[in-house]
Amino acid sequence: MKIAIDIDDTLNVIERARYAAAYIQKEGLPFRVVDPFANAFVRVCDWREEDVIRFIGAGGAAAFMEALPREGAQKTLCRWKEAGHTIVILTARLKSWFGDPYAISYEWLKRYDFPFDELVADCEEKGKYCKEHKVDVLIDDNLTHCRSAKEHGVTPVLAVCKATEAFRGEFEYVGEDWEGIAACVAKIAERKGERA
Repeated sequence: MKIAIDIDDTLNVIERARYAAAYIQKEGLPFRVVDPFANAFVRVCDWREEDVIRFIGAGGAAAFMEALPREGAQKTLCRWKEAGHTIVILTARLKSWFGDPYAISYEWLKRYDFPFDELVADCEEKGKYCKEHKVDVLIDDNLTHCRSAKEHGVTPVLAVCKATEAFRGEFEYVGEDWEGIAACVAKIAERKGERA
């Protein structure tokens, strides 16, 4: 199978509230953390996208570079790679935020020894991308991307986090951790007559 996997809050855990609060305090800004569990910086604080872009440029990108892998993620991808699956890392990290989202994503993946066949950055339309590139499964924590995959005939696996917990019933396949995600992919592979 061809499996596409998101990075942020899927392969790793981003401590957005901690980094945002430290930046706000250091800079003496009038913003406050409004959703410490949001899985996007624009929803963590009562700020605008342009404020987030300034934050990223002023060192906030460290939140992504210093993020630790989710337990079991790297080993699961290694097993899938050894089983012959094609691994596509698909991130919506934007050029307007990161300058070179491919480079910072590649560096992080290599630092933690994640296997992959392709890395695609700055991908805002993951469902469409997956359909056009014949991806079988998309693993992502983002509801919009999982819904888009489903609409495009690609099987989504929702990587559940606190921000998406309430929506788990919307998808056939959900995993709270990488053991659960791997079990979902195994069921999908079995339905396709493959092994995961």
